[in-house]
Amino acid sequence: MDSLHGLALPYLSLDEVMESARVAVSVPRLQTANAHVHLPPNYSAFASVDQAVELAASQDVRILGASNYYDFSVYPRFGERCLEHGIYPLFGLEITSLIEPVRNAGILINDPGNPGKMYLCGKGITRFVEMTTGARDLLELIRHNDRLRMRRMSALLAEIFAAGGVKVDLHEEDILDSIAWRHGVVRETVTVQERHLAQAFQQEFFKLVPPSGRNKSLSAVIGQPMRINPEDPQQVQNEIRSRLMKVGKPAFVEESFVDLTQAFRLILELGGIPCYPTLADGASPICAYEDPPEKLIGTLESNGIFCVEFIPARNDPDVLTRYVTVFRAAGFVVTAGTEHNTEDLPPLAPACRNRQPLPEALECIFLEGARVVAAHQFLSLRGRAGYVDGSGRLNPAFADREKRIQYFRQVGAAVVALQLAGAHR
Repeated sequence: MDSLHGLALPYLSLDEVMESARVAVSVPRLQTANAHVHLPPNYSAFASVDQAVELAASQDVRILGASNYYDFSVYPRFGERCLEHGIYPLFGLEITSLIEPVRNAGILINDPGNPGKMYLCGKGITRFVEMTTGARDLLELIRHNDRLRMRRMSALLAEIFAAGGVKVDLHEEDILDSIAWRHGVVRETVTVQERHLAQAFQQEFFKLVPPSGRNKSLSAVIGQPMRINPEDPQQVQNEIRSRLMKVGKPAFVEESFVDLTQAFRLILELGGIPCYPTLADGASPICAYEDPPEKLIGTLESNGIFCVEFIPARNDPDVLTRYVTVFRAAGFVVTAGTEHNTEDLPPLAPACRNRQPLPEALECIFLEGARVVAAHQFLSLRGRAGYVDGSGRLNPAFADREKRIQYFRQVGAAVVALQLAGAHR
């Protein structure tokens, strides 16, 4: 099945879909929605797309959004598998950019360790199979810069391990081959991330050093006593990243970012909605760029961004409630996800810090946001205007933001219900 073709509901007329939206076709009041997970070959909690989808189905997640870095080759299979399991797929991306004036002022945005570095997401992309030339060129620039950076960091890590008495013989091709083999993908689709490097060095370290000698050996590599379990792969990987690879550490290599304009353009070239992932109290103290939320709203509006996303596992319920309600009152679309970009495998239903449940009012807002993204995808695939157009302008057919959100929420709810009821047959 062509997953994108199926999502356009080709066997129904647009009038039929809109009539279903108007009469509120049997839509569950609350469906569990997760708009942001990373799928392999991104560094991911999942071994495969199939595992991610099967877990979502078993946990009754009915809307699931992928948000990968820089290659979308797995998205057609993701879409097909979601539809087979009664899940509505959302397609997206995550990208990092740099705002030079903000960096020069030393202001943290949504990365607590790097002034001026902004993560940006695109929601509801539809042009990832046949990309525009502009999107392809930007992605190749980003991937090229990342390859150079990872190559240099790998060499530095090898030198540091050797100086600590552990000769790790790892090459870029080995790491790429290992990731591709592990996830059953072709090597050309793999973008090596910092977590991949830390994992590769941890695995080689475990091969070379027996458990009895790991604490002493890793202490020699890091240059200070270890206070972790040296037999826990995840703890060792985290130690390698935090002690050796972060800003100011010996294996750190400066990133070559695209600027915000380029990141914004890439999202629009792929047909998506620009979306700001909000850290809030995921950083302590809250990053200056995001505090208070009322100021952040003005900043995002000035940059043409009218959609925000949260990873609630980072947030306490009170702080999350404050940010979400302020954004929603200002007419922003708000989504939520879990990332699943570590080896941990928590439930796919978003929850607050320490697995505290989401307040029901926030569940409703996050579901609404996912439905808006679903409507944007659907209308874009039908050749109609989505929530934003190709220049990032909010759909001008509505008198105000609230009416626009209400319309897209209603259409999205109907599209999801029709799709999952089998109306695409």
